[in-house]
Amino acid sequence: MGKELYRWQEECLEKWFENGGRGMVQAVTGSGKTLLALTAAYRLAEGTKLRIKIVVPTGALMRQWESALKDFFISKEGEQMAGDLNREIGLRGAGCRSSPECRYMIYVINSARYELARQILSELRRGERILLIADECHHYESGQNRLIFEFLPYIDQYREKFFSLGLSATLPSGQAGRYLASVLGRKIYTYGMAEASEGHTVCKYDIYHIRLPFKRQERKEYEELSERMTFLFVRLLKVHPSLRMMDQKERFEMLRRLSGDKDRKVAETASMYMNLAYKRKSLVCLASARISCAAVLTERLPSLEKILIFGERIRQADELYRLLQEKFPGKVGRYHSRMGQQANKNALERFRTGEIRILIACKAIDEGIDVPDAALGIILSGTAAKRQRLQRLGRILRISEGKNRAALYYLHIEETSEDVCYLPEDRGNRIFELEYSLDRQEFSNPVYDRLAAELLENMRDMGTEQEKIREAVRCLRLGKVRSDWLTEQENIEEKIKTARYASDRNYWVCMKKLCIAHERILHSR
Repeated sequence: MGKELYRWQEECLEKWFENGGRGMVQAVTGSGKTLLALTAAYRLAEGTKLRIKIVVPTGALMRQWESALKDFFISKEGEQMAGDLNREIGLRGAGCRSSPECRYMIYVINSARYELARQILSELRRGERILLIADECHHYESGQNRLIFEFLPYIDQYREKFFSLGLSATLPSGQAGRYLASVLGRKIYTYGMAEASEGHTVCKYDIYHIRLPFKRQERKEYEELSERMTFLFVRLLKVHPSLRMMDQKERFEMLRRLSGDKDRKVAETASMYMNLAYKRKSLVCLASARISCAAVLTERLPSLEKILIFGERIRQADELYRLLQEKFPGKVGRYHSRMGQQANKNALERFRTGEIRILIACKAIDEGIDVPDAALGIILSGTAAKRQRLQRLGRILRISEGKNRAALYYLHIEETSEDVCYLPEDRGNRIFELEYSLDRQEFSNPVYDRLAAELLENMRDMGTEQEKIREAVRCLRLGKVRSDWLTEQENIEEKIKTARYASDRNYWVCMKKLCIAHERILHSR
């Protein structure tokens, strides 16, 4: 009969129907937005013909929705539906040109811009009922993407036959949010990270913020760029004081407009500021410590866990790929726009099956790529966008069999514009502040380090053999970037009993000792 809905999904659907089958939903990545939308369509149809239009930002998402549509309706109606679905599902975009008369149409936004509005209006005039599902709808509030809503001024007489559902992990606010509400309906439901974690619709998780240093020359260049930007910004404020009150996105939109200003001096100053800002962002993004830290971190994470590494720049991703291939031959893959569609598809499939264990990806994987059994993520180079951070966290939080906890490692350069990190709402999840030394290629974790130092000191005081102390040092180095020392003692003891190798058993014995020491400190307070 299909997958049972979570409580939040049922509550959301109730509000959507109460709002006349219109509205937007903000729900954390991995919590079930696709199932929510397909259930809305199924219930809305109620045995009558309903034409469904789904708009997505990428070809990969189009294929994912196609698969989800087939799985959903086969689970509801049985395998005999498979043949009909193949005929009734149409794809437009990413090389696909199905007939727009198919009952279920999935459009990539680039194709939807120039034909969707006309198609919807034509079908409404024929008396059809239509549901428009705008997935990742935050993409559709600007520029040419607004063309998909051009039909709206002409459908007043068909309002009872038109329904809409917008989906996003982070809906925009301000003017962008108001525009989307005007075309898709108001925000009717919010399901955040805290609620998802508490409701067990996503995994419990740990966030590690790892501070990285600049090299001396990088720091000097950063400060010089910052000084020049400050000087230019002061000049711009004299002409446009409102720049001071704008957030980053609004400010750069204004600067783009000013770069074309009739006043040549203002235009040159704005252009120069944006150019310096890009150079500074690139300097931070490509800082030498990132590759070093990611490589060392990858070596110290559990050897059987899959790892997703998120980057911003393809050059950086390729450099890390070559380095990790030397350390883990045949176990590393890449996913980015220059790899090509088939190569990316192959890399993702190899990652799913476990043929490769580490996947390095750029922005192409941020939205819509379902990797349900990846429990570890590393953000190699960060982003100021809250949306992207949430999406990347969501990539590793999907629940799957045997997956108890996820971890995300966010690398950021200290004392830079990147230094302020986004902290998800913390309810039952943990946040750790670590620091990485580029010279020593070592991490520091203050609370953990004190406990580990005490354990080693006790071993030396007891006259423990040097070989055993060296083994303890190895285990403690691994545990520094994990949260195993905070696991319940019963679970640690089970790990000790079931360990296949002496090295694994030694590791868990060390974690047990740290766990006992940590609990002793907590109880003494």
